[in-house]
Amino acid sequence: MINDFFWMCSGADTDILKTCPKGEQIKYAGIGGTVFFTAVMAFIATTYALFTIFKNAYVAVFFGLIWGLLIFNLDRFIVSTIKNREPKKEAFIQAIPRIILAIIITVVISKPLELKIFEKEINQVLLVQKNERTLSNKNQIALQYSPEKEVLLREISLLKTEITQKEAVTNALYETYIAEAEGKKGTKLVGKGPVYKDKFEKHNNSLRELHSLQTLNQEKIVQKETLITALKTAQKTSELNGLPVLNNMDGLIARITALGTLPFIPSFFIFLLFLCIETSPIIVKLLSSKGVYDFKLEAQENNSNSWSSQQQSHFKLVMDTDHLINVRIYEELSTEAEIYQYKKQKARELLQFQADTFYQNSK
Repeated sequence: MINDFFWMCSGADTDILKTCPKGEQIKYAGIGGTVFFTAVMAFIATTYALFTIFKNAYVAVFFGLIWGLLIFNLDRFIVSTIKNREPKKEAFIQAIPRIILAIIITVVISKPLELKIFEKEINQVLLVQKNERTLSNKNQIALQYSPEKEVLLREISLLKTEITQKEAVTNALYETYIAEAEGKKGTKLVGKGPVYKDKFEKHNNSLRELHSLQTLNQEKIVQKETLITALKTAQKTSELNGLPVLNNMDGLIARITALGTLPFIPSFFIFLLFLCIETSPIIVKLLSSKGVYDFKLEAQENNSNSWSSQQQSHFKLVMDTDHLINVRIYEELSTEAEIYQYKKQKARELLQFQADTFYQNSK
């Protein structure tokens, strides 16, 4: 039962194989087993790759099964079309397109399995890339809001500087009228004379202006700080809105790209392993000598080709003979007076009909 299944997988004629020696049966069972398990690996690899994309097990299994069957059919076709009849050099030349196709299939099968084997390392690379993208995204968003925030901060700084300058002026007036009262400066007379009162009044006026300026500028500062807080909130919201996109940038292409950043040798050896598995049936067919199965299959095909050739030759002879008979029949008919008179009568009627029709149309 199992042998029959693997023989079917190898693309061999099971009826002929049953009449062959045990060695031939084992050889083709091995070839069929390689074809079958290659299809199984293709199914697993494709299912994992599709699950990475769709995150749906049913969809991944369904399309993975279709792809596995497609690879199975391709491999079975490749193996079954290689015959041990031509010289080895011509056989290898004939097998080159099939080997190229096998290499393409190997890449398709091995890459998703490499993604699974190196999943932890790929996740680490994706994490680093995600952090870099997150930081880059924050910097780009910050550049959008920075000019407006810098303008507001400069305006706040100018308002505070204006208050500081006014405070410096008021403090200077305070020190002036105190020094006048103590007799240290100005008139250098101790006491609160007219000059003192004038300077004191100037200080009081400056102090009132300072209080008014502080109140007005503080209100402006609060408004601008509110705007800065709103900008920071909007910036934070933009960063949060971009996180889902950044978190989902771990699809198949991203993983393949991350795989390319890992050391080449381990990935290359995995590729070679699957290449050996995929091309082993072809290599076995090419390197193996002509066996009993090949002789029997060749004899059967030669018999079929001979019968087909005989049928074509017979059909050609029938057609040629029929053509010769028809030629002779029509040659004899051409000399019969009865047929001549009949065709002459019909020709006369046709010419009369054409003449009458032309006359009616002209009229």
